Amino acid sequence: MTDTVAPDTAVETLAAAGVSGPHVLTPHMALGRVIMLVNPLSGGVGANAADEAAAILADYALEATVIALEGGQFDTQVQQALDARPDALFVLAGDGTAGTIASRAGPDGPLVAPLPGGTMNMLPRALYGTADWKVALRRALEEGAPQCVAGGEVTDGRFRQAFYCAAILGAPALWAPAREAVREGKFGLAWAYGRRALKRAFSGRLRFSLDGRTDRRAEALVLISPMISKAMDEHTGLEAAAMNPADALQAFRLAAHAVFDDWRQDPAVTTKAIQQATIRARSRIPAVIDGEPALLRHEAKVRFIRTAFRALAPNPPIAEDAV
Repeated sequence: MTDTVAPDTAVETLAAAGVSGPHVLTPHMALGRVIMLVNPLSGGVGANAADEAAAILADYALEATVIALEGGQFDTQVQQALDARPDALFVLAGDGTAGTIASRAGPDGPLVAPLPGGTMNMLPRALYGTADWKVALRRALEEGAPQCVAGGEVTDGRFRQAFYCAAILGAPALWAPAREAVREGKFGLAWAYGRRALKRAFSGRLRFSLDGRTDRRAEALVLISPMISKAMDEHTGLEAAAMNPADALQAFRLAAHAVFDDWRQDPAVTTKAIQQATIRARSRIPAVIDGEPALLRHEAKVRFIRTAFRALAPNPPIAEDAV
């Protein structure tokens, strides 16, 4: 389904209703034509999201096309939107879908505005400081400017996934759902996730090499983009944080830090800036990549991407989910 909202029509409708003119668009760039892709089946979107988005876009003096993504037409619809070269491409979908579209746009494609329509919404929260997609949409329209977004890429030879916030490799990747459950007030679920992570905490350590240096061992390796890292001020690389609890007591303390506060302050964590990493394990490696779970093969590689894509976001990004 495709709906197009033209600026003249929007102004006339508002005038007929006795409402003042359209909301003011961002002064940082020209937004004349935009496309918004909506996945109504995503958990954080809803069946009426396309109509609601069209109503919001009608408040602004621009040409907007709203497209509801369909299962069998997903790739075609995304490619057609990219080929149309709009001034900005808004994406209201799950974490994985938004990341995939941003990756396909790349540094030379249209500006991408990934709105919060998923479960963890790490990237939208980092860019817009909210988990409310309607608020994020208006912030992008009214305050947005072109922003180069750095990130990373994880691959195991078969699987390849870009990330723009963080990738957690190792059993403690299971702590990410626990932290999200705490944020939502679901403490019973958070405890269940935490117990599951602790049970697996000593099932297999990782061996990893940072920038080609000597192999080290850790329970988990966390790779954080400079956009949301509290420890890095510039886009010089990924922050690599190695988690090394020595025993069950330290593991429990580290899990508590991961769920409730700044885990980086834990003495079992060491960090540094890197360009690339190689990670190995005896068994398959559990991971969470920008909020999406994955199970990697026995060896995986990660590389830093200085400009992964260009976003339409407030300058500087609000970064509610800085870590």
